[in-house]
Amino acid sequence: MALIINFSDAAAIGIHGMVLLARINKPMNAIDLSKRLGKSKHHVGKVMQRLVKMGFLGSQRGPTGGFYLSADISKISMYDIYSAIEGPVALKDCSDDYRICPVKKCIQNNVVNHLSSQFVDYMKNETLRDYL
Repeated sequence: MALIINFSDAAAIGIHGMVLLARINKPMNAIDLSKRLGKSKHHVGKVMQRLVKMGFLGSQRGPTGGFYLSADISKISMYDIYSAIEGPVALKDCSDDYRICPVKKCIQNNVVNHLSSQFVDYMKNETLRDYL
C-alpha cells in the first residue's frame, strides 16, 4: 500500500525520542532510548546529536548522563523537530519532464502542494507539550 506521507526512520526517532524525553523529564542515554524505540543505538545517537546541535537537546556524559531537553516543550513544534532532521518541507514543482503540461490545470502539483502545506500547518501547531 502506498503512503502519501511517510516519516523517515530518522524523523520518527527524533519525534518519538523527544516525546519520551519530555515525558520522563530526566536524561536518557542512547542505549535506553534505542531499546524504547526499537532502533539501533548508533542511529538513535546520531539523530539525538543532530537535535543537540539544533539546540533542542543537551547531552551529558557519565553514568547518570544522557540526552535531556534544553528548550521549553511548549515552544518546540513537531515541525521544528521534523525539519531539524529532514530539512524544511518544500513545495514541489512538477516531477515530470514535460516542457508543456498536457493539461491546463496541473493535477499533481495542486494535490502535492496542498497536502504538503496542510502537513506543515498541522506539524507547526502541535508541540511537545501536546503529547504529554
